[in-house]
Amino acid sequence: MENIRNFCIIAHIDHGKSTLADRLLMKTQTLSERDFKDQVLDSMDLERERGITIKSHAIQMEYTFEGKKYKLNLIDTPGHVDFSYEVSRSIAACEGALLIVDATQGIQAQTISNLYLAIEHDLEIIPVLNKMDMASAMPEDVKDQIVDLIGCPRESIIEASGKTGLGVDEILEAIIKRVHPPKGNPDAPFEALIFDSVFNSFRGIFAYFKIVNGTIHTNDLVKFMATGREYHADEIGVLKLKPIPRDVLSAGDVGYIISGIKTAREVKVGDTITHVSNPCKTAISGFEDVKPMVFAGIYPVDADDYEDLRASMEKLQLNDASLVFEPESSAALGFGFRCGFLGLLHMEIIQERLDREFDMDVITTVPNVSFKVLTTKGEVIDVHNPSGLPPVTNIDYIDEPYIHAQIITKSEYVGQIMNLCIDRRGTLKNQSYLTSDRVEITFELPLSEIVFDFYDKLKSISRGYASFDYHQTGYKKADLVRLDILLNGEMVDALSALIHRDHAYNFGRRICEKLKELIPRQQFEIAIQAAIGAKVIARETIKAVRKDVTAKCYGGDITRKRKLLEKQKKGKKRMRQVGNVEIPQTAFLAVLKLD
Repeated sequence: MENIRNFCIIAHIDHGKSTLADRLLMKTQTLSERDFKDQVLDSMDLERERGITIKSHAIQMEYTFEGKKYKLNLIDTPGHVDFSYEVSRSIAACEGALLIVDATQGIQAQTISNLYLAIEHDLEIIPVLNKMDMASAMPEDVKDQIVDLIGCPRESIIEASGKTGLGVDEILEAIIKRVHPPKGNPDAPFEALIFDSVFNSFRGIFAYFKIVNGTIHTNDLVKFMATGREYHADEIGVLKLKPIPRDVLSAGDVGYIISGIKTAREVKVGDTITHVSNPCKTAISGFEDVKPMVFAGIYPVDADDYEDLRASMEKLQLNDASLVFEPESSAALGFGFRCGFLGLLHMEIIQERLDREFDMDVITTVPNVSFKVLTTKGEVIDVHNPSGLPPVTNIDYIDEPYIHAQIITKSEYVGQIMNLCIDRRGTLKNQSYLTSDRVEITFELPLSEIVFDFYDKLKSISRGYASFDYHQTGYKKADLVRLDILLNGEMVDALSALIHRDHAYNFGRRICEKLKELIPRQQFEIAIQAAIGAKVIARETIKAVRKDVTAKCYGGDITRKRKLLEKQKKGKKRMRQVGNVEIPQTAFLAVLKLD
């Protein structure tokens, strides 16, 4: 155990952690020149295209230092604010963390929140200044920021570059010297923490774990404590570029276990594995069920695909423990699922993965958050979906979730960012200058106001410089109304939204205008209305496509033309009563991107 080091990488999105991880793999010869490709740990096409890490990966490296052979277990983590739960799981399995800061951008909000997580778990922090080869690097300024933030000695900050390989040796040396080896007793009862799971269609689920105490052999009978189920360890091993089987693993090791598990619910991330014959007394603490922030309905385009969609969602859940879903039905869209996501990026990625990996065409409804409704009888109802709102006469008041938002930006954008937050019903809590031109602004905002397009707006206002992080603080009373969209007088429940009364009129008008552009013209006139309860607040009309019935009248009496037009009018009226309006997929998505 003296020669094992478990560490993770903490960084904001796009600060170069995947590239630096590549260099570490090359240096320790875990990766040969032939196998090398950029961002080797980002295995999904989606991750490579967007240049982001979505799923954390673990890999073992071997490195000889001063004549001794060391095993280094790297657990790579995502950098986007939506995936902070993935990061917390990786941190719980480590003893040290590389804090990577981009020398051209300085410290960002997500770095700070993940850093606090690491400090809470008592990890040894090694600060690394990346992208030192860039002409726009500001090493001295950024070093000041790091020293202010974690109070480390200035000379302990390692200068590095993922592109040129500068500083890689110092990083490996720092990991060996500064990170303490895992504590644990190989002879104690077996106790291991699951920090991730991956689904393989041939072998079932690979559960990735870190052994805290004890030893495990192939074919041991093990028990998963949260579910209480027992399995044989068909194969155990360590994670290199490919899984490599081993006969025995002991305390401090990071590895995988295959036990023929086929269903997702049986592997809970954060669960503890132990032996059936000699179990440990308590499960490992510090893990919680993930809390979804944003809810949206996902429906199959073709109603017959409902069962396929369920199977696809279950498989996705195997690879992404933070996806939560339950069945629901809608009058307009039929049967589907109400899904909980960590944020809008997470939602977009789930949609992309359903399309690419499972070939599922889906319709996504307007995202919203969960509200607490207090009825006149004194009951509290959780509402995830606008159609689940009780009648207005039964509602005493509605509470909505609030968040504490931290925004770090350059000082020149402060005014615009404050305007954006105040427009979103935010309250300024604090403003402090980190350096002469970097400001940290703290706002209290309703969560429902940021799930829509807040992050995109923030990025465009600040030209990509502002970084944003948030955590939920509780609930507050709100003046919310349900805005319904009616087509030909019939409500389309998938387009309903719970919205603050002050924004309802404007939002309703914009939706009607957008739908008018997107719904194809029919043989009859279609009325699009936005209504609160029985009161219509906005209306647009799609004119009918009609045949020129008077073309054959040449000259003659006006009554002939009128008779033909009246006949056509009656037909259109009858058509309108039986007519059914198909809403294209683009219309549901357009509501998300109203501007």
